[in-house]
Amino acid sequence: MTDRLSTAFSAPRPALVCFVTAGDGDTAANLDALVAGGADVIELGMPFTDPMADGPAIQAANIRSLGAGTTTADVFAIAAAFRARHPVVPLVLMGYANPMVRRGPDWFADQCAAAGVDGVICVDIPPEEDDALGPQLRAKGVAPIRLATPTTDAARLPRVLEGSEGFLYYVSVAGITGQQQAAQGSIEEAVARLKSATDLPVAVGFGVRTPEQAEAIAKVADGVVVGSALVELVGEHCGDAPQHLRALTAALAEAVHTAR
Repeated sequence: MTDRLSTAFSAPRPALVCFVTAGDGDTAANLDALVAGGADVIELGMPFTDPMADGPAIQAANIRSLGAGTTTADVFAIAAAFRARHPVVPLVLMGYANPMVRRGPDWFADQCAAAGVDGVICVDIPPEEDDALGPQLRAKGVAPIRLATPTTDAARLPRVLEGSEGFLYYVSVAGITGQQQAAQGSIEEAVARLKSATDLPVAVGFGVRTPEQAEAIAKVADGVVVGSALVELVGEHCGDAPQHLRALTAALAEAVHTAR
């Protein structure tokens, strides 16, 4: 299933990765709007009660989703329906360990494979605890996608990369989502360091909100991840969110795809 990710990142231009939270508003319509706007990879957030890496926008989306009764089974139903509508667009689940492993890693990996999920980002399973979920995902052809941060030094980076598949997600700030963006110079330096250590595509996220920011990052990275700015539109516009998501995604896609 990671072939879809490989294809997305092998295009002769950087990839735009877009995030929304499952169960927050009309998720199917929101996802379709991201694809229509030009997103190359979709990240679907799994709602959780304690999203420790996320800022106010995504925290609020988690609360809205859980308040609407969204379950893990609902997330997989959303994923499977997305795969039926969009057979070639990569889909990555992003979330936290508890919903992923509480029924056992084999169950979760089986559900991912059955729903057509291409990769999983688990924020709070460190690479040193890969055996909690990684082997089961890889056995089902689902990429465990790892996070590198500004504090990932040369001594730890090999451990982060070991067993990582799909792409490497560079968290550009030592903080939570949506609150600040790192200086462009530090991003360029970090991407160069990471790319010298791995053949995996490097996508940069956290704090990317505007086409201008996305374009600058796309000049040096293989992908740009945008989340909070999109999630805020869902919270602000509710049922009218898809048209706003499509418009912002189109602007971001134009900036990212033409950056080089």
